[in-house]
Amino acid sequence: MTRKQRRGVLIGVGVGVLMLAVGLVLFALRDSIVFFHTPSDLADKPIAVGQRFRLGGLVADGSVKRGQGTKVGFVVTDTLKTVPVEYEGVLPDLFKEGQGVVAEGKFNDGGVFIADSVLAKHDENYMPPEVAKALEAKGVKLGKGAVHPGEASQ
Repeated sequence: MTRKQRRGVLIGVGVGVLMLAVGLVLFALRDSIVFFHTPSDLADKPIAVGQRFRLGGLVADGSVKRGQGTKVGFVVTDTLKTVPVEYEGVLPDLFKEGQGVVAEGKFNDGGVFIADSVLAKHDENYMPPEVAKALEAKGVKLGKGAVHPGEASQ
């Protein structure tokens, strides 16, 4: 085998090993690559207590309950399922009922999502594309006048 052929084989083997390593990493992280989970996702595939993840959806109307100091409780929904959330801290200025939200944290033993950070959409015309796509994939209609399953038309 000539020097040029040995170099070609060495490069080929190196590229093969690199591709195998990338494949194994992507396979191992396939469930962690998701930006956030909706309440319906959690009903279909539960997440273990204490495992950190992001929860995304809409803040359910009438669900925001303020407690002592900066404690706040609210419910995140995708209009199909709901998840109760507790947060202690200052909420974003644009946080309100009916708006898109992504909260980061973990479930406690009682099935309540304990958030340590909450992100809200920045105005009434914008929803993070990931939240909008996930909600639309669940059959949620977005926009003014949208009627969802189980709701009476107004």
